[in-house]
Amino acid sequence: MTTPLPRIMRALEQFHATHPWDHNAHYHRWILRRLPRRFNSALDVGSGSGDLARLLASRAQAVHGIDVDPTIVARARELTAPAAPVTFSVGDALKEVPPGAYDVITCVATIHHMSFSNALTRFRQHLAPGGTLVVVGLSRPQSRSDYLIDAVAIPSNVAMAWIKNKGRKAPRPASMTAPTRPATMTFADIVRDARQALPGARLRRRLFWRYTLVWHQQ
Repeated sequence: MTTPLPRIMRALEQFHATHPWDHNAHYHRWILRRLPRRFNSALDVGSGSGDLARLLASRAQAVHGIDVDPTIVARARELTAPAAPVTFSVGDALKEVPPGAYDVITCVATIHHMSFSNALTRFRQHLAPGGTLVVVGLSRPQSRSDYLIDAVAIPSNVAMAWIKNKGRKAPRPASMTAPTRPATMTFADIVRDARQALPGARLRRRLFWRYTLVWHQQ
């Protein structure tokens, strides 16, 4: 499908480079609204600079964040108060998650760095009975509706960037300094594989080039 969207997206990337804002953090409060008011333990996969892990700590007795990038993990530790019930480790979330069951598992803009089905299976194994998994992910546009949703997000993205930066140039926040890569799976593929791994999972396309997945362990 040939569209002018790639050229528009490149222009948007240039604008976003000087007026950055964290699209992932936009969904953090949304994630909290999917969770109980209090729970014992949480695991944040791909924890980056620790922003979501610290938010989860406002409700959890203990939160652990895991990320493969040692530089961003070091930054997360620097930004986290010593008294906060939050720990971080460098590791592969498919192999090196600390043992135990978690009441909440979150994974924001990270699962496309992994084998999708394997990641969902591992998250399911680490989730406590009655626990909640929340994923905010990226997908590769393919259909006409995908491109339409992406196009609708563009003016909203520009407006958010302008408002958050008060119209001024700004440095990238710490949360946006971790390595990234483009998504390779389409949303249709994601829905198919997620429902095989997690029967009853709820998935929805979102603005700002994201989708959400919510699943409750029985």
